[in-house]
Amino acid sequence: MQYRDLGDSGIRVSTICLGSWLTFGAGVDGDAGRACIDTAFDVGINFIDTANIYGRGAAESFLGEALKGRPRDSYVLATKLFFPMTESDKGLSAGQVAKQIDASLTRLRTDHVDLYQCHRYDPDTPLEETMAALSDVVRSGKARAIGFSEWSPEQIEAAVALAPPNVKFVSSQPQYSLLYRRPEAKVIPISMANGIGQIVWSPLAQGVLSGKYLPGATLPPGSRATGDDAHFMQQFLTDPVLEAIQQLRPVADRAGCSLAQLAIAWVIAQPGVTSAIVGASRPDQLRETAKAADLAIDPALLAETAAILEGVRIS
Repeated sequence: MQYRDLGDSGIRVSTICLGSWLTFGAGVDGDAGRACIDTAFDVGINFIDTANIYGRGAAESFLGEALKGRPRDSYVLATKLFFPMTESDKGLSAGQVAKQIDASLTRLRTDHVDLYQCHRYDPDTPLEETMAALSDVVRSGKARAIGFSEWSPEQIEAAVALAPPNVKFVSSQPQYSLLYRRPEAKVIPISMANGIGQIVWSPLAQGVLSGKYLPGATLPPGSRATGDDAHFMQQFLTDPVLEAIQQLRPVADRAGCSLAQLAIAWVIAQPGVTSAIVGASRPDQLRETAKAADLAIDPALLAETAAILEGVRIS
């Protein structure tokens, strides 16, 4: 496993981050989830990402239970707030920041998180209020650092301008993959100029880059594409996209890896990227994915990979 500094925070994280969206406390049973946690530590993953909204607290509660016997300094724990936990508990107001960090810490069974992130931007709360409240969380010792997910370039720049006197952001969590490269235009350059690292989600484009979905074929039974969250991946399930992905197989063969490993290796090789978040429902799945961190793939093959998908990616 490789490790990198998260922005200019001084926090060292694995280049593979274990995520918990749609898995822990919800889509994966307890025994399988605990086995995945154990496997993560076995393969050197020290970075775990969650959010209060995942399972409406269930993912955090699961992690609190699963991690309780491990030394707190043996892992880097990140969570988020913004989405409604109740009809009235939502957003990034000072009151919500104070309330939700305490609720998350209770569920996670810890006195601090390493990274506290704004899951989205809150247009109904002045940014100055949000940044001051997040700064209070850091200064109180309840979080070591702060970050954001899916903020626009303008929102990022406005937040950067408020630090100091406020604590600055050190991380960005955007969707980013070979098929979804919008952050490259502005988000990543702005972040790199301001000591903000990228923790990218969906590096496999909801699993499509694994190659398991074939053009013109019936969707695999039990796959994410047949479940309740299939709407997240419809833009990637077109025949032109699926046909282009199948063209990557010879490249992966030459690189000596699977399609999924190739896609993740490409992501973590990109400028500004600190870590790629992966989900797992089985230990063997996570072991295979984690190998991408140690692959030494010829940059020419990575460039060839991107070129094959150039015509079908989202710019």
